Amino acid sequence: MMKARRVHVLLILVVLSFLMIHFLPCSNNVHVEEKPSPVHILILSSWRSGSSFTGQIFSQHPSVFYLMEPAWHVWVKMYQNTAQVLHMAVRDLVRSVFLCDMSVFDAYMSSQKKKSDLFQWETSRALCSPPACDSFSRADIITADNCKTMCSKYPFSKVEEACKTYSHIAIKEVRFFDLKVLYPLLTDPSLNLKIIHLVRDPRAVFRSRENTMEELKRDSNIVVGSQRIKGEMEPYNIMETICKSHVEIYKAGSQATHSFLKDRYLMVRYEDIVRDPLARAAQMYRFAELRFTPELKKWVHNITHGKGRGAHAFVIGSRDALRVSQAWRKTLPFQKIEKVQNVCKDAMDLLGYRLVQSEEEQKNMLLDLLFAQN
Repeated sequence: MMKARRVHVLLILVVLSFLMIHFLPCSNNVHVEEKPSPVHILILSSWRSGSSFTGQIFSQHPSVFYLMEPAWHVWVKMYQNTAQVLHMAVRDLVRSVFLCDMSVFDAYMSSQKKKSDLFQWETSRALCSPPACDSFSRADIITADNCKTMCSKYPFSKVEEACKTYSHIAIKEVRFFDLKVLYPLLTDPSLNLKIIHLVRDPRAVFRSRENTMEELKRDSNIVVGSQRIKGEMEPYNIMETICKSHVEIYKAGSQATHSFLKDRYLMVRYEDIVRDPLARAAQMYRFAELRFTPELKKWVHNITHGKGRGAHAFVIGSRDALRVSQAWRKTLPFQKIEKVQNVCKDAMDLLGYRLVQSEEEQKNMLLDLLFAQN
């Protein structure tokens, strides 16, 4: 009798367990809203192209978790290799960051790492506000200097913790030279990737690179690899490689022969951003599915309409952005302009940059620019 009762109780428990497993989750789903998947934004550019400023347009948005050039750590650790060899490692790191898996940095950083060991961490507003730092609020516009002063002592674990709380994750990267490398990310069902391809007039890039040659030396060696040409033509050799990569990326992105590229690629010229910052910022925000708040409109206007001349490389501050973007016309000798145009002609034609044919034309263009600004 007792045995029969036990069997009866066991049968009841089995039936109840079956009902709980198969019906309770469905019941719960009626009341629980599924969290929307994050939007992933990759700002793809090259050095000295205005990418740090463009990155800040996204970094200062309260819905965005932003990192500036996380693949810097890959290139520092594996500097003996070429950019092409490092493409896969860079891509894997970028994918992990988009998924908020920061354990990927274990391969490139010390086991004792802190948040402040991350390259240019202070340029990320998300790492300067809760939960990564308690000194500011998410709504604040935060400068890198203030962040560095107040938020440097937090543990590295805060990077991943913060990342998981944002609806948009943006990365600015200058270490991709072929869009095809990113196809696996564009077809990855766990990602919702959008690519903003930022380009700048090669003559302006060349002039800016001249001012930062030492800082970019290691990166430049990785870019050209065994194809490096030493001597006077070395800077032009680097520009040729960079310009070719922009051509290939633009062709692959704009032709959109693959369905996974539809509405996922946007090319933006830096010169167009500084001529009409609010319109271009609005365009990029629409593309990234972000709202352009009044506070951000004010910030974009102020930072592009200051009196600064952009004297400090790699520092984002208020400046006369249009004048700075065209400074090469006055400071770059025509002989250098001609050489840059020769190695970057295809890129300039494709991206809509007009060639300067003579010193006289260079002077006239500069006068036109001065009159337009006055």
